[in-house]
Amino acid sequence: MKRQKQMIVLGVLAAVLLVTVYFAYPRSESTAGAVQTVSFNERFTPLNVDNPALRMDILQRFLALEYKGAHRNIFTASLPPPPAPPPLPEPVIVAPPAPAPIPPLTVDAKYFGYVSDTRGSHRKAFFATANNDEVVIAGEGDTLLGHFRVIRISIASADVEEVSSGRHATLILEEPGPNG
Repeated sequence: MKRQKQMIVLGVLAAVLLVTVYFAYPRSESTAGAVQTVSFNERFTPLNVDNPALRMDILQRFLALEYKGAHRNIFTASLPPPPAPPPLPEPVIVAPPAPAPIPPLTVDAKYFGYVSDTRGSHRKAFFATANNDEVVIAGEGDTLLGHFRVIRISIASADVEEVSSGRHATLILEEPGPNG
């Protein structure tokens, strides 16, 4: 029986081989059994190139190209650093507005005379308040009306300085009127 089993297995394998060959190779009815040769030379048309030499100028241009994007290692999971902030524009220097002109110093007193010693070293001036109701006597360096300092006294004028701001004013000697 052993021999009979071998023959059955061999017959089944031969049948499988025939079915595989039958379906694997397509049948063509026009060229049954003939060898078909395909010539690729019939369809090939060469490119029309005047000089097939290597173009070094184009090669140099491509070699000079440089990647300008973000450089990142593709084999790491970390994110690339953020792009650099754009440069700030040049600051425009605006000149500060010109300060308003300082108003002239007004003194609420009138200079109407002075007195000095025989050598002329100690001088005292007479000042009348704005409404002529009080007379104030002050020497050089003294304070007048609480916020003015008498700097210099001369025959025709008296120079005063505001203590808080340092501004100066000159009071001219006023002649007494017909009533005074």
